[in-house]
This record gives sequence, structure tokens and C-alpha cells, in this order.
Amino acid sequence: QVQLIESGGGSVPAGASLTLSCTTSGRTFGIYAMAWFRQTPGKDRELVAAISRSGDATTYNEDSVKGRFTISRDNAKKRMYLQMNTLKSEDTAVYSCAARYSMETTVFDRDSDYPFWGQGTQVTVSS
Repeated sequence: QVQLIESGGGSVPAGASLTLSCTTSGRTFGIYAMAWFRQTPGKDRELVAAISRSGDATTYNEDSVKGRFTISRDNAKKRMYLQMNTLKSEDTAVYSCAARYSMETTVFDRDSDYPFWGQGTQVTVSS
């Protein structure tokens, strides 16, 4: 079993920035493809961004976060990040990191692709 732990959430005004971080208990962080998803009450969980095991490939929910959010990872530090700039009230959600074993340089953009999930961290953006 892989444990994922998110940090960095909080309450900020619109226009501010936050950086979320996700780490794992697994020894070999670099074998996981990973992603950030978010969910608000009454809505389906949606992809924010995903990244391949090496970090060479990424994908974003372009409609929602295009140009504002950046996903990255540091396999040596066993951490994945989500840099969120110019936050909007509609970005308010619980953000969760997800992971799956991957032997390829592939990004996975569906929540059903990921068997391992963190507990989530709340991001609240006030307008």
C-alpha cells in the first residue's frame, strides 16, 4: 500500500498563489505516475493536472487552470508539487494527489487510472 500525504492548502484571497505538495511513503517515488484532482461538494472529481513518472510529460485541465497552474515533481525529494497562481473563487475545492505504478512515460488523466489517493487538502479562495 502506498500512502500519499498532501500539504500546502489554506484560505487565500482571489489573485493569490499557493503551492501544494504531495509526498509518499513509497521508497521508489520515481516509478509512480501522479496527478492532482479536485472536488467540490455535489460535483464530480476533476483532473487538475497529471505528470509522468519522470516528469517529462504533463497534462492539464486546460479549461479550468490553463496558464495559471503548474505541476512538477522532484523524484530525489520524493515530492510532487502544484503551483497555483492567480487563484479564483472557483478554484475552491479539496485537492487530492493520486499515484499509480507506471513503467512508461505516460500521463494518466482519469481518476479511475489511480489506485492510490491522499486524504486531500482544502483550498479556499475568497473573492
